[in-house]
Amino acid sequence: MNYTRGAITLTNLLMENNKVLLLGKVVSLPVVSHEVYGEKFYELKLEVKRLSQSFDILPVIFSERLMLADKIKEGVYLELSGQYRSYNNPTEGKSKLVLMVFAREIKILEEDSEPENKNEICLEGFVCKKPNYRQTPFGREISDLLIAVNRAYNKSDYIPCIAWGRNAKYCETFNVGEKIRVYGRVQSREYDKKLENGDVIKKVAYEISVAKLEKVENEEKNESEELNS
Repeated sequence: MNYTRGAITLTNLLMENNKVLLLGKVVSLPVVSHEVYGEKFYELKLEVKRLSQSFDILPVIFSERLMLADKIKEGVYLELSGQYRSYNNPTEGKSKLVLMVFAREIKILEEDSEPENKNEICLEGFVCKKPNYRQTPFGREISDLLIAVNRAYNKSDYIPCIAWGRNAKYCETFNVGEKIRVYGRVQSREYDKKLENGDVIKKVAYEISVAKLEKVENEEKNESEELNS
């Protein structure tokens, strides 16, 4: 972790374990998502291109305190940093996990510019359940894993991740409760869901596409010893 000795707080440490950087194009105007203690939060959709020239459409949420809701237009490019958050949304008696980028800082870029897109995320969290390792019909290795990332006020975000190839095989060594660090990008993925009446509808899943991951061993102990020295 990068930090200055003597300036560490619990909030700063928790922010270090969940960092997102995006640069993309606005494809939906900000609308009020919800309100907490009189503070409004706005939601928009950001289109971020992949290297393959396909793209991810990602939901972004931000506070009215940034004073940008009236300034953001469709088609402009935003550069933002923040955290990846999860929320439980009770729907029809079931709890649905909602995933969003929580923007702490947003920069509106020049309207006539079309900068290179960015999509980077780094998470530190704990393995919630044994990763699901399998192979596709074409022999490609894949693992699904769910990690809990702590944040302030005794809350946690539950982030689904997907790993391929050697990373997928490495996931087999993870135990529940083990702390890991994940690097990758936030992705959206469309899939077909079959309903009980036989109808098929399009749904969108959000997850972290893993580029690199590693176990975190004895780091907290080493940091504590350094702070007390």
